[in-house]
Amino acid sequence: MRSAGPLVVALLGAAAALAWWAARALPVELADAPADRVPCVSYAPFRLPGESPFVKGFRASPARLDQDLALLAARTGCIRTYSVDQGLDEVPRLARKHGLRVLLGVWIGRDAAENEAELARALVVLRRDADVIDAVIVGNEVLLRREQPPERLRAYLDRVRAATALPVTYADVWEFWLQHPSLAEAVSFVTVHMLPYWEDEPQPVGRAVDHVLRMHARVRAAFPGKPILIGEVGWPSAGRRREGAVPSRVNQARFVREFAAAAARAGLRYNVIEAFDQPWKRRLEGTVGGHWGLDDSAGRPKFPLRGPVVEDPAWARGWAAALAGAAAFLLAGCARAPRPGGAGVWFLALAGAAAGALLARQAQIVASASRNALEWGAGAAFTGFAALATLLCAIALARAMALAPPLRPATAAEAVQWLRTDCSRRTALERWFGVARFVVLFGATLVSVLLAFDPRYRDFPLAGLAAPAVGFALLAWTAGPIPAAVEERTLAWVLAAAAPVIVWRETLANVDALAWVALTGLLAASVLVARQDEQARE
Repeated sequence: MRSAGPLVVALLGAAAALAWWAARALPVELADAPADRVPCVSYAPFRLPGESPFVKGFRASPARLDQDLALLAARTGCIRTYSVDQGLDEVPRLARKHGLRVLLGVWIGRDAAENEAELARALVVLRRDADVIDAVIVGNEVLLRREQPPERLRAYLDRVRAATALPVTYADVWEFWLQHPSLAEAVSFVTVHMLPYWEDEPQPVGRAVDHVLRMHARVRAAFPGKPILIGEVGWPSAGRRREGAVPSRVNQARFVREFAAAAARAGLRYNVIEAFDQPWKRRLEGTVGGHWGLDDSAGRPKFPLRGPVVEDPAWARGWAAALAGAAAFLLAGCARAPRPGGAGVWFLALAGAAAGALLARQAQIVASASRNALEWGAGAAFTGFAALATLLCAIALARAMALAPPLRPATAAEAVQWLRTDCSRRTALERWFGVARFVVLFGATLVSVLLAFDPRYRDFPLAGLAAPAVGFALLAWTAGPIPAAVEERTLAWVLAAAAPVIVWRETLANVDALAWVALTGLLAASVLVARQDEQARE
């Protein structure tokens, strides 16, 4: 029976989507950390909308710093800063008030004049607040960013060492320390960053702690007799998968707890990155860059260091969205003739539940990824048209189950003709169906091209594409060919061409990449296997 296939797919989709949301509500038992606090944590005050170190003239107020440090005093006994600009020169004074020790950061960049101003501010702070400062970190990943040569960086280190009795160090990823071993002569101890998620060969969370321990041993062997501080170690709670490395709240809690236990056993010194989520970092590193905090951007702890952890405390929104989706699809599908039969009604309810649950997840993704009004608008527009395309696919399939006259999307050329002349052989519903399909095709193609050529910081918007991609594939499979003109076919061929490039770049270990390629394959196939009807050829 022609209705059996779509019904089965809708049932499986709704069950899978609801099960996924339910799984996010389950408390996950993890190994406890050895203490309720971490030894030290990176701190910057740029955690609210519009705050960024790139905003000229921004200065964190002492009241704001005081508020942040009061929160952190319950989580740690030490903070690491990265600069003494934009109000951060007040951090040591306020840290003293809250019983916090400070690893004082001095930012070194490309601009010589800005570096001189930073050094002058740092020397003032060192003279005033040396009693609360444990060490001075001159430069952060300067060699990695290729902003200064090693000789010039060493000169900055020597100047600070000559001006203070405090220990002085430089911080960079472990590979660059091994490439520039002579730099160790200019530091009191080696400060090395070890972030398994960002490795050239990303490490799954289950192997991440062992990887850090191996790299620490390698650095220790390269610098015998030199103390080692792991200056940054951590795991993100949201963002794109990198091969087997998956950002999530549970994975972040697992890594921090397991590493804390391993570090306690091995006697390692370390600093966790970071105190708060910082949305501005999404400008540099995509969604994942803004989600490394132990606390979210509002200052709420994401997870405890002991006891079970829930992936998403707001999981019930997914089930509520599924219920709303089922109701919306039923109302829209039954609002006008021809009305669906019993199978069509069930299909609409199940398809609506699946689509609602998926779109709730898509809304979360847009919220976590969007940095400005443009990105919010683009994300909301794609999500809205994906919802419209899915709804119209479901109505078209429900009609096909009842052997009613078919509902087919107009081609892009027909939609343009309609906009120009206000004339069309298509109904209003079919015109909007065509517009929604074209937007979904265009959006998916744009994402695929970006993933093929510049993937490092880009997400896979699986939840937004899943429902319309499956919907169009079902429509082409069960209800006959879908009209397609040169615009749709061009986009479909680009999708097909990008797929092997994405798999090659992401490797078979990235299941999100494989899922994306599968969805775009369904979407492209729904266009490329369809025969052009007479109206499309005209």
